[in-house]
Amino acid sequence: MDVKKDSLRAWILAARPKTLSGAAVPVMIGLALAWSDASRYYMPDTFSWVAAILCLLFAFIMQIDANLINDFIDYAKGTDDRETRLGPERACAQGWVSIDKMKKAIAMTTCMACLVGLPLVFYGGLEMVIVGGLCVLFCFLYTTHLSYMGLGDLLVLVFFGLVPVCITYYVQLHTVTWQVLLASLACGLVIDGLLLVNNFRDRDTDRRVGKRTLVVYIGARAAWWLYLGVGLVSCLMGLVFCFYGHPFAFVLPFIYLVLHLFTALKMRQIWQGRGLNVCLGETARNIFMYGLLVSVGILIA
Repeated sequence: MDVKKDSLRAWILAARPKTLSGAAVPVMIGLALAWSDASRYYMPDTFSWVAAILCLLFAFIMQIDANLINDFIDYAKGTDDRETRLGPERACAQGWVSIDKMKKAIAMTTCMACLVGLPLVFYGGLEMVIVGGLCVLFCFLYTTHLSYMGLGDLLVLVFFGLVPVCITYYVQLHTVTWQVLLASLACGLVIDGLLLVNNFRDRDTDRRVGKRTLVVYIGARAAWWLYLGVGLVSCLMGLVFCFYGHPFAFVLPFIYLVLHLFTALKMRQIWQGRGLNVCLGETARNIFMYGLLVSVGILIA
């Protein structure tokens, strides 16, 4: 790919805009739940569109920040090798972005995320400072240490499930219900599918460089069943919506499950190599479909 160094195109590729669906989905679900409950309990004025936009912007900026950090750290550690890399090309490894400018960009996006997230204190209280600080801290720890220790999937469950869904809901209604908690766990499982297929593709290269992901620990066959299982379990967990008057939020995501099943079968057929990038793209699409279907199902009720 012919990309001019430090050009706008280079920075767009470095930001990896396709991954933003993973940041948007948990916020979408949290906002849908908050809007529905605010309307149901005759508190429509408690819903703040400013807080909603801030949550979405913070999620987007943190995702971009995580992508830039991952790009830089993996290059610095030698994990990204142009000859052996199976996934999409990375900016630092390809020379699209200079190292010094990447460091500055990471500093800028981190500061920007903090500035965007700080006003949420007016909606959720001072505890939002702690939440934001933890998001920034683990954004760095994930690439530098935790992803090499097999803890990446746990972090996805927490920071793409529990934290964004529950906190998005909390800044609107200042509470968290069992429905929200279970919905956040289901969301985290769905999004973890993206990490699973990514690590499934890279299992051999990760093993060689000492990156002990969950896929490396449990093996390819078990990882495939786990990928299939996270989609099924997340849909079954949606049964909680029926008890809170949102039956469509349980039924509609089975459309996602069909797509997820087809992707899993394709993943088993390809099994290894760059061909799995197709499954990576389909998984990102499926995740967005899940978030959209759950959100629509909640709002219908």
